[in-house]
Amino acid sequence: MSQMTNTAELERAAELALAEAKKQGASSAEVGISHSEGLSVTVRQREVETLEHNNDTGLGITVYFRHSKASSSTSDLSEAAIAEAVKAACNIAKHTQADDAAGLADANLMATEFPELSLYHPWSIDVDKAIDLATLCEQAGLDSDSRISNSEGATVSSHSGQRVYANSHGFLGATQSSRHSLSATLIAEDRRGMQRDYWYDIKRDANDLASAESIGLKAAERTLSRLGVGEVKTGSYPVIFNAQMAPSLFGQLISAIRGGALYRKASFLLDKKGEQIFPEFIHVHEQPHILKALGSASFDGEGVATQNRDIILDGVLQGYVLDSYAARRLGLQTTGNAGGVHNLTIDSSTDADLAALIKKMDKGIIVTETMGMGVNIVNGDYSQGAAGFWVENGEIQYPVDEFTIASNLQDMFMGIVDVGSDVDIRGNTRCGSVLIEKMMIAAS
Repeated sequence: MSQMTNTAELERAAELALAEAKKQGASSAEVGISHSEGLSVTVRQREVETLEHNNDTGLGITVYFRHSKASSSTSDLSEAAIAEAVKAACNIAKHTQADDAAGLADANLMATEFPELSLYHPWSIDVDKAIDLATLCEQAGLDSDSRISNSEGATVSSHSGQRVYANSHGFLGATQSSRHSLSATLIAEDRRGMQRDYWYDIKRDANDLASAESIGLKAAERTLSRLGVGEVKTGSYPVIFNAQMAPSLFGQLISAIRGGALYRKASFLLDKKGEQIFPEFIHVHEQPHILKALGSASFDGEGVATQNRDIILDGVLQGYVLDSYAARRLGLQTTGNAGGVHNLTIDSSTDADLAALIKKMDKGIIVTETMGMGVNIVNGDYSQGAAGFWVENGEIQYPVDEFTIASNLQDMFMGIVDVGSDVDIRGNTRCGSVLIEKMMIAAS
């Protein structure tokens, strides 16, 4: 089945579902249909450990009888199965309690322009080629140093698919996308014990992936750097969240300004719009239309048009992250974030890369990994198990692990000294390393 035929079939199924919902008396309805197919191969110690194919289709229908809502789903796109799914949703909706905030996003907010975002680049890789590539990646790491004693494997993954969203406003949007990745996890050993680490790359277009050898070598380099663990000195010190960890920091920001947390009054940033919560040089914004980016989309999960927008400007909170339900609960308008943010971007405040930030910090901790669930969005308290590196005299001295970093997110946000130029673009949050003035560091 061709991709174009497949997308056309998804659109036809969406129209069938909406027509059936109307026929059964729903005042409005929305439907999301997706089809994805892919391949994932993991090689460990030169042997194929896992080989997975997927070919999945799913339809989800939500119906509204005024403000009463219900949903159902099916993996069968036949006309009879769709009718049955819609009937099930309608039967449930007639018995659900009305909620004045429930309903489709406003019709005037629907996307009307669909720019080409270059999200769809299928990779014609077969199983044999995937095995060869994973083997090459793993072998590069294993051969790089005699202290690399073992491997947890290298994985090649390729997935592509289509998604259609339609609603009874007359909106129908179709998206084709792809995502390809290559990763390796290695184990190093010396007289003091064993350590593991990894590296990966992920792109919309396989031609943009880093080479298999470079990923294996980077995984080995990171793993070797963790050997020779030293002691953590308990105290209050500057902390750098490296570029791979910094997105987690801004993920806490998004959690605290998400609609659900706000209307439940379960956020330390409740009613903080218009207030300064970061230093003036911090700029956090969404860029949903970056070509080939992992978070790009022309419309959100409700068909609402996405747009560039500031979330933090000059350190001041400009707005929240809302879908239409949360917006109505708060007496506001959706921000086009049903399903999340799109390419959250934290602008660099300096030309300094990680090495330069380390020199500026002089003495403190680089955090490369956190563990546990020690973040309280209600009051902002932050306490996480961590691993990373101890820095003195502007240079990394040795790796450290099994320590705790603690503070409050309000103090951490206001305590940001710099955002580095070493931006990691492999995810939905694009950010460089972040230097924070001080946190409490405690040995376990």
